[in-house]
Amino acid sequence: MNTTTIKPGAVRALKNRTGFGQSVRNSLTMAYRGLLKIRRTPEQLFDVTLQPIIFTLMFTYIFGGAISGDVQSYLPVIIPGILVQTVISTSIVTGVQLREDMEKGVFDRFKSLPISRIAPLAGALLADTIRYLIATVLTFLMGYIMGYRPEGGIGYVALAGVLVIASSWAISWIFAFFGVIARTASSVQGISMLVLFPLTFLSNAFVPVDTMPNWLRWFVNVNPVSHLVSAVRDLVNAGTAGVDLTYTLIGAAVIVAIFAPITVRAYMRRT
Repeated sequence: MNTTTIKPGAVRALKNRTGFGQSVRNSLTMAYRGLLKIRRTPEQLFDVTLQPIIFTLMFTYIFGGAISGDVQSYLPVIIPGILVQTVISTSIVTGVQLREDMEKGVFDRFKSLPISRIAPLAGALLADTIRYLIATVLTFLMGYIMGYRPEGGIGYVALAGVLVIASSWAISWIFAFFGVIARTASSVQGISMLVLFPLTFLSNAFVPVDTMPNWLRWFVNVNPVSHLVSAVRDLVNAGTAGVDLTYTLIGAAVIVAIFAPITVRAYMRRT
């Protein structure tokens, strides 16, 4: 009886020959796996469900009177800021969970399957867009409950939500890169917070720029998070698409162009 011996590099060679369509299907399957993980462990959604509620209530009632005179006047300022801060912070989870899967040997099991090598990484990035969507909807819903009525209308609100989700997906490539190169999940979270914390709080998300000292105002004005917040405010509060929208789209494209290739390259080396 003839037996077929599978050479050590056979599976990897098969993966390298995987076509684009097969890679897309494998990536969607891996994204579905990520959604199943959320369904089985719903506590993973605590950050995107509780953070918008807590931050909106806390910042509005603590700073609303001091900054805008009353809560209702502060809502058009803070809701876009909370939206951007919450959704972008959620993108850190991409790198953390990626590192956890690699530590647990999950990706080692994937290497033995005849699937595209890039599928686990692409699937993780796709699945996390659901988290961004949940955070976006809850933030606007919380603002509506508190009395916020966007002047731009539902169409521009939806466009602003898509902009924030797309920008957060682009930023998640940075944290995915940290997840691939870091040694532990805790180090990924620590490094990501060091990057994200100053960008979100040293922006125009919570207070007007003209209240800041000149040296800080310069940084806030060039901060990409400030451009994203301003773009969202223009869309939801005025129904307009200003220059900040252009800056945001260019910035997101640059991030993907830089970090997607180096993340994929680092990922391929590790797997």
